[in-house]
Formats: sequence, C-alpha cells, structure tokens
Amino acid sequence: MTSSGMPDRPAGDRPPHTFRTVFPVLALCWLAVFFDGMDVNIYGAVMPHMLDDPGLGLTPASAGTIGSWTAFGMFFGALAAGNITDWLGRRATLVASVLLFSLGSAVCAVATGPDIFGAGRFVAGLGLGGLTPLALAMVLEFAPPGRAALTTGLLMSSYHAGGMAATGIGLGLAPAAGWRAVFWAGVLPAVIAVPLLLKYLPESPGVLLARGDRTRADAVADRYGLPRPTPVQAPAAGARGRLAAVRALFAPESRWATLLLWLASFCGLLLVYGVSTWLPEMMRASGYGLSSSVTFLMVINGGGIVGMFVAGRAADRFGAVRISALWFALTAAGALLLKSQLPLGVTYAVVALTGVWLFSAQVMVYAVTDTVYRDSERAAGLGMVTGVGRTGAAFGPWLIGALAATGSQSWGFTAFALAGLAGAVAIALVPLARRHRGTPGTTPPDGTTPKAARPAAAPEA
Repeated sequence: MTSSGMPDRPAGDRPPHTFRTVFPVLALCWLAVFFDGMDVNIYGAVMPHMLDDPGLGLTPASAGTIGSWTAFGMFFGALAAGNITDWLGRRATLVASVLLFSLGSAVCAVATGPDIFGAGRFVAGLGLGGLTPLALAMVLEFAPPGRAALTTGLLMSSYHAGGMAATGIGLGLAPAAGWRAVFWAGVLPAVIAVPLLLKYLPESPGVLLARGDRTRADAVADRYGLPRPTPVQAPAAGARGRLAAVRALFAPESRWATLLLWLASFCGLLLVYGVSTWLPEMMRASGYGLSSSVTFLMVINGGGIVGMFVAGRAADRFGAVRISALWFALTAAGALLLKSQLPLGVTYAVVALTGVWLFSAQVMVYAVTDTVYRDSERAAGLGMVTGVGRTGAAFGPWLIGALAATGSQSWGFTAFALAGLAGAVAIALVPLARRHRGTPGTTPPDGTTPKAARPAAAPEA
C-alpha cells in the first residue's frame, strides 16, 4: 500500500489508458469548469437588468470597466496559483479557486454600488484565473494517447454548458427576484463542487513527482492507466524553475511561435470575454427585446458546446492549427453578419453558428501550444499563453464598454471581426515560424498529434 491508500501495482498490471479509466478526473474537472463558465456568464446575463436598476448606479462605461476587473483578477489569480500549486498541489488549488469565485459572487449579491460590485468581480476573477489552466493541466496529463485536442474540447464544452445555465438562471430569476438572486446562485459551486473535488479528484502524478513523492506519483499513474511520470515530465517547481522554463520559450527554434501563440490567445480571449459580457446589451441596442437579447447568450453558448465536440475531433484528424485558423476566420464572418439587421430567426442561426466557431477557436490555440514545445517547456508554454491571453480578456469588455458609453455598440461587432482575422493569421503562421527557426519539435508542424503521443505536462496557472 502507498501513503495514499492505493495499491502500488506492477507496471504490467495497470488498466488500459482510455477515456473510461480516466473518466473520474475528466468528469470532476468538467464540473469545476462548468461553474467557471456559469460565473463568467452570469454578469452578461443580468447586465441589462443591472443597468436598469437606478439604485445600483451602473453605467455602460462602468459596466465595461467592471468586466475588465474580472479579467485583471484572473490574471493575478493565475500568477498566484502557480506558487500555491507548488505548496498545496493541483487538487487543493482547484478547490481554493472554486471557493474564491463563489465568495466573489456572494460579494456581488450584496453590493450597494459599482465599487463594491467591482470588488466582488475582482475576487471572483482571482479564483477563476487559476481554475481553467489547472483543469486543463489535469485533463491533458490524464488524456488518452492521441486525444489531446478532443479531451480539451470535451473539457471546455463545460464552460458553455455553464454559460447556458447562467443564462437560464438569469432569464428565470432576474425578472421576478432581481439580479441579486442570480449572483446568490453563483455561491452553489462552493456547496456542490468542493466536497466532490476533495473526495474524488486525485493529485497530478507530475506534481507529486516534482514534490519528491515518487511512490504516490507512481500509484496514481498505475490506478488510472497512465505511464509513470519521468523527471522531464514534472513541472518545474518554485519561481526560479518557472522562470527558467519561461526563458526556454524564447529559444531560437520557438521564439516567434511563442509570440504568435500569445497574439492568437489575446484575440481569442478578447472575443470570449467581450461576447460573454456584452452580447445581450449589444443585441438590445440593435433593436431586439430584452428577453431575446439575453437568450442570444444561451444560444451562442449552445453553439459553443457543439463547436467543442466538432473542433476536437476535427483537430485530432486535420491538425489544431488548421481548425483554429478556420474557426477564427468564420468567427470574423459571423461577427460582421450580426452587425446587419437580419430577421430574428436568421439572427438566432447566425449567433448559434458563431458560437460553434468562436469559443473552440480559442481552445484549439491551447491544443496547438501543446504541440509546439518540448515536454520540459510545455507547462510554461501553456501557462504563458493562457496568462497573456488574459490581457485580451480584460481589453475586450473595456473596449465594448467604451463604445457603448458613446452609443456605438454596433462597432463592437467590427472589433470582434478584426480580432477574429488577427487570430486566424497568427495561429496559421505558427507552423511557418517553427520551420524557419531551427530544430522542429517532436510533433508535426501542422499541429496534429501523433497517435502514440500523449501530452506529458500541462499549464501551471
């Protein structure tokens, strides 16, 4: 028996490494990211009601600024989560993240003005910042061979399921009980997810090995059918190790690919958070009714769920680079169509299709990143792509808020289209940058994942 209470199985007595054997890990991470998506989308779902509440004193300009506060909280939360993971491990840090964004939702529910409400969104952002990178880290480490893109898509479908839940809660509660009741619903993750994560989620074998616990690392790997981790697969611990890993991203063979990935992530998260925060209000400004405008947020997240499954399977077959670039370009086309005055039924169809492309375009950036770097660099590479992208997450809500303050919300669709085109160009150039800057990595330059390959490490927050 190991110190974790699990039998230390012989190497030849492990279960097969399939989706079935790692289902508990994928399911628990899916649940955590579901609540992440619910929290992020709650603000957009109730913003029209909040703007109509004279007692709160929210204006379009301050609403956009508060949307950016969430992203700033996520940025600092992601930075802090890396060091906390060294100390507590990934499982405990995931739990702390869920508790933080639940606390932030409670602060928002009792806010008496924009300042307190913004503080609540910042606290929520601190928790949200570490959660998605850590959940991605877990599922990529546990992913079956050759299924990195599909596993990433499956995980991130939960974000959009959470977004749909937030919209449903907003439509059901806000008109009758007020917008505060919706934020009280955002406290549910602390009650539902935390006990399940503490009881059933294993610690990362790579993190256990990095902390010197070889016995428990091997035991967890054996239990879930994973290859036992090696030192090169363990994420670097401590600030010094993380700094060395970041410096390796700018080696001659990968420095330009790194910058392109950062730009693609910036554009992708600008789209994700700009749309999640402002789509209902932008559609209302375009002449649609309040209920229809909020429903658009549910529709676009429904499209996002479909997109994750389609993009994941397509990327495993054709390469994450090709799919991400195409999805970004289609997002740009969808944004331009939404700027036009279309019949309501056609608008719903365009919103749904834009959701299919928009959200999975960003997720496939993570899948591309996973193929660019060597095992020892992959954790830092994914973490930095996620972290730099947070600046786009802050810029998007602020930009649309600034446009809304001058009555120019319709220009937001043009901004989204430009971001989509820039993201498409950036991600499409990544293979070219790799071919022209020294020794290629161990994965094909088109972003496909060899069937025998398995991502060994994933992003530290």
